Amino acid sequence: MSDLTLRAAETELGEFRLVGIRVLCPPDQYPDEIPLAINLLSERLTEIKGAVNSDRLVGAFKVKEDSPEEDGYWIGIEVKEFISIPDGMFSLEIPPQKYASLRHKGPNNEIKNSYRKLHSWIEEKGYKRLKNKWHIEIHHSWESIEDLDIVLLDTIA
Repeated sequence: MSDLTLRAAETELGEFRLVGIRVLCPPDQYPDEIPLAINLLSERLTEIKGAVNSDRLVGAFKVKEDSPEEDGYWIGIEVKEFISIPDGMFSLEIPPQKYASLRHKGPNNEIKNSYRKLHSWIEEKGYKRLKNKWHIEIHHSWESIEDLDIVLLDTIA
């Protein structure tokens, strides 16, 4: 059974930069492919220069992308600036945005339930989900897919 923090909140983040790995696969394969990418990134963290906080990973995705280049899920770490991007990795800049946030603690297969709760909160509060903007997942613990600690950040207006 998951330990799910049910309190959603509004938050704002300034601009930040990510360096990491892009996952591109059919939608039903993301629950399996993202943990594989996280493991690969974890093994290669020392290759990334200028990390702001290597104790947390940051995922980014758009619900509705404006172009094929925006399709997928990016998992990386925040850097102060783009110095040199390791082979096979990407750089991604996220603009300042306002988010609805909810902390998910528990198994990977229950994240959808947490998102449902977050989306209900967004609707109840009268916000609009901005599906073509970057949505963020801040991974505080990712070693076990049965015991994740992730802050879900859905872009809102």
